[in-house]
Amino acid sequence: MQAIIKTVKGEMKVDLYSEDAPVTVANFVKLAKKGYYDGLKFHRVLPNFVIQGGCPNTREGEKGMPGTGGPGYQIDCEVNGGNQHHDRGVLSMAHAGRNTGGSQFFVCHSRDNTAHLDGVHTCFGKVTDGIEVVDDVREGDGIESITIVD
Repeated sequence: MQAIIKTVKGEMKVDLYSEDAPVTVANFVKLAKKGYYDGLKFHRVLPNFVIQGGCPNTREGEKGMPGTGGPGYQIDCEVNGGNQHHDRGVLSMAHAGRNTGGSQFFVCHSRDNTAHLDGVHTCFGKVTDGIEVVDDVREGDGIESITIVD
């Protein structure tokens, strides 16, 4: 299964880790198919670390603080499966503590500053095409849509 993350800077094609993080992937797929991510912004961009998006408080007209919102529920971390290494292009579930993820995700710029996230955050996909978009995204850039390809 794949996802196409269309941003204002271009598209990223992502292979999803359905076998290694089935709950996290199912959650991401459900939200993407509902259009949850459409129009949200990348609210956190740290060079040589990550780009982070998926907070509903970044939607036009929302009043909450960007980076603090979610879908209204939380999912458990899945850090014991395969592919749980925060390498360049890896998608991972953001959270505010173990088992508090929901909709926010990040994409790693490189392995340089992300190894400490292994075993803490759930890796649930990897960019296979359009990796340059990760480098081009700036704070406030929009997510136009996320399409799931079965």
